[in-house]
Amino acid sequence: MKLRIPNFGPALVGIVVCLTAVLHMMPRCILPPDAAAADFSYNTVIDLAKELSQAPYTEPPPLPEQFAPLNYDTWRDIRFKPEEAIWGSDKLPFEMQLFHPGFLYQSPITINLVEGGTVRELNATKEMFTYGANRTLAENLPTEVGAAGFRIHGPIKTRKYYDEFLVFLGASYFRAVGKDHQYGLSARGLAVNTALSEGEEFPWFREFWVRKPGARDKDLIIYALLDSQSLTGAYAFRVWPGETTQIDVAARIFLRNPVKKLGLAPLTSMFFYGENSLPSSRMDWRPEVHDSDGLLVHRADGEWLWRPLQNLRVLQLATFDASDVQGFGLMQRDREFHNYEDLEARYEKRPCLWIEPLNAWGEGRMELVQIPSEQEIHDNIVAYWSPDNLPPVGEPLSIEYRMRWTGEPEKIVPGAYVSNTRVGRIKKNGGNGETTNGDDYRFVVDFVGESLSKLDPDTELSAQVDVAQGAELLEQQVYHNPVTKGWRLSFKVRFAGKSALERMLPDKEGPVELRAFLRKKDDILSETWSYVFKPDLQE
Repeated sequence: MKLRIPNFGPALVGIVVCLTAVLHMMPRCILPPDAAAADFSYNTVIDLAKELSQAPYTEPPPLPEQFAPLNYDTWRDIRFKPEEAIWGSDKLPFEMQLFHPGFLYQSPITINLVEGGTVRELNATKEMFTYGANRTLAENLPTEVGAAGFRIHGPIKTRKYYDEFLVFLGASYFRAVGKDHQYGLSARGLAVNTALSEGEEFPWFREFWVRKPGARDKDLIIYALLDSQSLTGAYAFRVWPGETTQIDVAARIFLRNPVKKLGLAPLTSMFFYGENSLPSSRMDWRPEVHDSDGLLVHRADGEWLWRPLQNLRVLQLATFDASDVQGFGLMQRDREFHNYEDLEARYEKRPCLWIEPLNAWGEGRMELVQIPSEQEIHDNIVAYWSPDNLPPVGEPLSIEYRMRWTGEPEKIVPGAYVSNTRVGRIKKNGGNGETTNGDDYRFVVDFVGESLSKLDPDTELSAQVDVAQGAELLEQQVYHNPVTKGWRLSFKVRFAGKSALERMLPDKEGPVELRAFLRKKDDILSETWSYVFKPDLQE
């Protein structure tokens, strides 16, 4: 598993439509009915979270000094022994392996195994690991080293081999893959005060309870206790691995102290550059480098909104009204190898993650944070839904949602969707056949989808293109794309120029928002393409 370092830089110290026919057969409930009331259940974790919220937060004890020598390379050299896998010899559909504490992971967690209503704490010892070249370190460590996190393996590709498909490691981070995926974006249990000046707070899963699966089970149930300076939370995860890995999540949040902002179902990803990046901002020989290429939001009024991701020069916080949101997610729509040409990273195999609320979330908004990054090792994209109204201290906030880690983004949006966004600057006396006297840029947006492919190529379509203050729409055309069997929108925009003096002064104006969608007379045929652009931030 490739280690990805979240970008906590100075600027951020702070569906209605099923994905596939198969998914129609997936269970709709979050959790199965609990057994006898005396057995361990999700309610047990809720009670623990509520009780914990009524006491002051306690920092986890530091690791013993023997762990201090562990760095990136030495930590990666420590491997869990496959023969030590939990349930590995029981011929069950899942098994669990552990991560060693140290390096970035300074807070060992408690892992409990639940079987028949009884709970047993798992003791992680150094005999469960191989230490590679770290022999001296291994000799100095205590017998019980604890665990920083865990991963779940199962036969998602073949019955003969158990592949890793789910990881919980670090703070409240976790990520999953479906069949034939490679790890990409991550999810978190909760985001607190993201992109605020006072700094972000990172809750962590301090304790887990993992139910032992039955021999014929197709799902695995995991409970978790969340903790931080300002809140606690009880979580339940019901996981179905497969072509698309589905995780149903239930969460009950209790505030210790008032907070300014919560981010529910937060997603974290990486966007270095893509086909929408100007040539001058591409930093590598590869055509594109990203785990995700856009944010998709399904609003309560039925609109589908697509915002391509960018890596700009300054931090960008975008807000979208999304009361009673129907779904959202970070997508990796570009799934062609030749658009990445990376034989190791295989970015075309990174999963999309679609979030579908299963209860009413009420009034709130989507927020997208894009952090400048000069290296692909940093996660620089954060997206989450934020409620307008937070519960008072002591009162619970309850949410339920479904996560789909999928490689089929085309099956999420019911109509036409954007496959590509390309931008080019029109230079004075340019060699591309266009000339300009101002800051002109051409935007080319390709729309595809089954509904478009069924139209006659001579069908007359148009586009609604809206340009906010600070720019002027000069021209637009919509025409059939015989290669994609979709339609291409091409339009030219002139951005307000600046004098030499204005370029020297601090810039207080933000980027200009552009919006567009396809239509056939009065019928809307596509999702809404939403983009922000400012020449000073792109070049």
